[in-house]
Amino acid sequence: MQKRTKIIIASIVAGALALGATAAIAGPIVYRDLIVGEADAAPSVTAAPTASSDADASASTTDLSGEWTVADGSYAGYRVDEVLNGTDVTVTGRTAEVDGTLTVDGLSLTGAEFTVDVASITTDSANRDDYFRSTALRTDEFPTATFVLTEPISVAEAPAVGEVQQVAATGELTLAGETRQVTVELEAVLDGATGQVAGSIPITFADYGVEAPNLGFVSVEPDGFVEFSLELERA
Repeated sequence: MQKRTKIIIASIVAGALALGATAAIAGPIVYRDLIVGEADAAPSVTAAPTASSDADASASTTDLSGEWTVADGSYAGYRVDEVLNGTDVTVTGRTAEVDGTLTVDGLSLTGAEFTVDVASITTDSANRDDYFRSTALRTDEFPTATFVLTEPISVAEAPAVGEVQQVAATGELTLAGETRQVTVELEAVLDGATGQVAGSIPITFADYGVEAPNLGFVSVEPDGFVEFSLELERA
């Protein structure tokens, strides 16, 4: 256990020192604005109606029952704030390696399960990514993260094509081998034959056994977000 702790600390120090050295040479603000660059925007739905007529749109959304799957164009990842010599730097990591299924019965979402290949998440920094995989989430032991819906979601009437809905989903998020119940506010939209769901789950890293490093000149905030944007199609 003591040997493993020393290895983890060494990994944290090495990753942070590599980032800190770059920032020390360039300056925190230059590092944030030119090297890291602007963080990816928070996920939101972008689907637009494609039904050929109002009649077609109505027919396509009155019965949503059945199985739906995650389609190409989906992504998931994380958002975290770093503080470098007093300068805030927002970092986002992304991967397109997302799978999942949803079960709809009438106007209720009765089941949903999504899996993310966390080992494939990348940011602007290879050093940060190495720390993320080897130390933070230990992807050799826990290569995936999952979300499983635990409470059905129901709506009063069939959604209109192109109309964005706000719904809350309660489920279990499993990250780095730890499972916690979470509630996430979702945006959802249908374009007739397909749909899109987007949201962010606020997390505290310590809840999942992940300790945010703090080396004085650079530190990582203890809270962050798990983010996702899912393209959906009928199975």
